[in-house]
Amino acid sequence: MARSALGAPQVGRLPSGPLDAITDVAGVALGHVTLSEGAVQTGATVLLPAPGDLFLHKLPAGLAVINGFGKSAGLMQVQELGQIESPIALVSTFAVGTASTALIRDAMAQQPELARSLPTLNPLVFECNDGWLNDARALALQEAHVWQALQAARDAGAGRHFEQGAVGAGRGMSCHGLKGGVGSASRRLVWQGQTFTLGALVLANQGRPEALTVAGQCIGPGLQARIARTEAAGPERGSIIIVLATDAPLDARQLQRVARRSAAGLARTGSDYGHGSGDVALAFSTAYRLPQRADEAMPCVTLLHESALDGFFQAAAEATEQAILHALWAAQPVSGRDGHHRHALTTVAPELLSLPPAAWPAVFSDA
Repeated sequence: MARSALGAPQVGRLPSGPLDAITDVAGVALGHVTLSEGAVQTGATVLLPAPGDLFLHKLPAGLAVINGFGKSAGLMQVQELGQIESPIALVSTFAVGTASTALIRDAMAQQPELARSLPTLNPLVFECNDGWLNDARALALQEAHVWQALQAARDAGAGRHFEQGAVGAGRGMSCHGLKGGVGSASRRLVWQGQTFTLGALVLANQGRPEALTVAGQCIGPGLQARIARTEAAGPERGSIIIVLATDAPLDARQLQRVARRSAAGLARTGSDYGHGSGDVALAFSTAYRLPQRADEAMPCVTLLHESALDGFFQAAAEATEQAILHALWAAQPVSGRDGHHRHALTTVAPELLSLPPAAWPAVFSDA
């Protein structure tokens, strides 16, 4: 089996883009700020969906709530209008308000008439609970940290190349009882002679240890036997945020359908979207912009035919699965509050780096 640039198995059948990341979609950029000091293990990740003023020239978007145990901000308006008008911030649960305020202040600096002659902003903030490793009660993340992550995304060129794993919002996240965090991937597909890109970004904080499945091989039980557990096994209570970007001309309804298919990629890694898991997917298109002002003409866009969506459904599932694997493969071990620790997948099971997936069950059966 082929390997990705991060060393993870290359899953699926579609080819990846050159970066195998969401930033393979032109115009998309990303920045992190990581806080790592003792019991504080958290951060912010900000995705810039497109250059220019997102408030005045919005992007079409679709939302899928796979399991709604979450505290994100801005989802209701996206679901109603099918548009996004701000950068997308990923943070820990208790930092949603802080990140919302930071995005609002940034928009007000760009638009003095915001909440005057112009409407108010719908800041889009997603969250996962990093409280196992991070002292969430410290409220360590500040507005300035969110601005730094946003500026990192805006820096020319820098926002296309970004770290994955235990960085930014992923610093304190856990995935299947191991160290999780930020992961990304992309897939390319051809429709009627045109090549399109779909990229995925995940904040992976989901899954039960015994259920972890990689490239079709359920290795969770063997891995669990290797780990000195500091937390009793129990129901799935984590969360995952999935953001999909594409350069294909799709409308909000079509993007919602694409977002929903990311759940197929999530399921392939062993998640069953448990009762206490907040699993949310957002898909947006960079192919055209939607004006805020009524005196600007709405775009006349030739959308892709419905029969083209099967390829995007496949790309959404494959890129999501690959992004979760990238989060696990890139993560490093992290210790945090009260002595809590998360092992990294590749340090617990270095065989994954060299042996083909078909050999894994035999290796882990001896654990």
